[in-house]
Amino acid sequence: MFSAPAPSSAAPGSTTTASLGVFRAVLKAETRLFLREPGSLFWIVLFPTVLTTILGLIPSFRETDGALGGRRVIDLYVPVGVLLAMIMSGIQAMPPVLTGYRERGILRRMSATPVRPGSLLAAQILLHGLAAVCSAVLVIVVGRLAYGVRLPERLAGYAVALLLTTASALALGAVVCAVSRTQRIASAVGSLVFFPTMFTAGVWLPVQSMPETLRHIVEATPFGASSQALDQAMRGGWPEWSHLGVTALWAVLLTAVAARRFRWE
Repeated sequence: MFSAPAPSSAAPGSTTTASLGVFRAVLKAETRLFLREPGSLFWIVLFPTVLTTILGLIPSFRETDGALGGRRVIDLYVPVGVLLAMIMSGIQAMPPVLTGYRERGILRRMSATPVRPGSLLAAQILLHGLAAVCSAVLVIVVGRLAYGVRLPERLAGYAVALLLTTASALALGAVVCAVSRTQRIASAVGSLVFFPTMFTAGVWLPVQSMPETLRHIVEATPFGASSQALDQAMRGGWPEWSHLGVTALWAVLLTAVAARRFRWE
């Protein structure tokens, strides 16, 4: 799959340099494979923008609504499109790839070479994280150009919320991979997790439009809290620390579960 550099000497500096060289080789190889998967690229990068564009074509979604504080429904669906990009990348795309590597024995064989399985895991997380962020930026740009949805007014707060959301989505995907022995099981478990996360992200009903009791319940989930944090930053306020804290807590908990349950073979 890729060629690994020769083992490094015992000097700490050269060991670090060799490790970075190995990681760059793994990242380069995985990037090439990632770009050869048009299906994954469509669902991660294009589908959230396509869905947001289609929803914006509904005339009533472009009209201001007093119940929404003078905003339009499409204004609420741009953050939903951003969350959908994270979900597609972390839960639907990444787990089958890693599980497939494990099922075919690639991770086991890799453990006997200078390339450690952790390098592959880090490369996959980095690639899918970057793809999700690029998709989120595309949703925001198209929402602005096509429907005049305003850009995030509190950019720093939006960036913090986006990074925490990405971490939560990838950690959830890592858990799906950790509990799935085969690629087929990973796809099935990912689908089971996919629909509840779609609901909590507000795909069918924006979180801001949910009844109060339901909204409070949804806000306790990573994507429900993220939806509120992104929406607040988009309107110019700093996201509530409770929403950022919930998202960060889920990222930490899910990462711990994935690290504990993950098996290389």
